[in-house]
Amino acid sequence: MARRAKPPGGSPLTWQALQAFALSLDLPHVEKTTSWGQPTLKAHGKLWVFWSPSEDAPVFKVDSHDEREMLVEAAPETFFYTDHYKNHKLVLARPDRIEMDWIETRLIDTWRAMAPKRLLKAYDAGGANT
Repeated sequence: MARRAKPPGGSPLTWQALQAFALSLDLPHVEKTTSWGQPTLKAHGKLWVFWSPSEDAPVFKVDSHDEREMLVEAAPETFFYTDHYKNHKLVLARPDRIEMDWIETRLIDTWRAMAPKRLLKAYDAGGANT
């Protein structure tokens, strides 16, 4: 299924649109929840993606601080982080600049990295609702 390159409708991404998009990926063991008083999505019981109310921006997990630095350096108009997030492997994205293709890849890669090996093996074998 082809995904849009920019947020739906050409307007900045919202938490509601990001949440709907993430859930549309139909990955098992994803749930809506609340952390720090804010709506979040968890995968396998762990924080997967959320929205920063202070920055009004989505927050994504990255594999390392080096990866985050590379993203910020390569596309500072899209990616950033604040002092609040500097010690965490998280990157924020400007809602009017982020591309849905990047979001899709990031969410799937993060979900896979967090998945227990037995679940990932079953999922890859076609047992999507394992």
